[in-house]
Amino acid sequence: MNGNSLLLDTNIILYLLSGDQTLATTLDGKALYVSFITELELLGYPGLGEQEKIAIQQLLNDIAIIDMNDSIKKEVIELRNKHRIKLPDAIIAATSIYLNLPLFSADQGFENIEEINFIKYEL
Repeated sequence: MNGNSLLLDTNIILYLLSGDQTLATTLDGKALYVSFITELELLGYPGLGEQEKIAIQQLLNDIAIIDMNDSIKKEVIELRNKHRIKLPDAIIAATSIYLNLPLFSADQGFENIEEINFIKYEL
């Protein structure tokens, strides 16, 4: 993967959907990826209206969604054994490792995972 590619955490997608123009400018022209977990978290949020679902799906149509595979499963297990992180975060971090891409997130919990290249988004 080249230097213009990023794996986005769910919170980054939420900021984009809320209209964060600084973030949109930062990501413009980059190859963007998300874990299937992000897709599930976004579309499975309780109480979403039809327009919100459409907006989420339109944004996800422009982003590569990475499904679970055996390599990611192995990384998830290793991360969960080594770090005290929630399963969804472990899957997202493992996807970053699998793709060899920086993980772009506002979640400071990823800062302690030395196995990933973490880029923190500051609001």
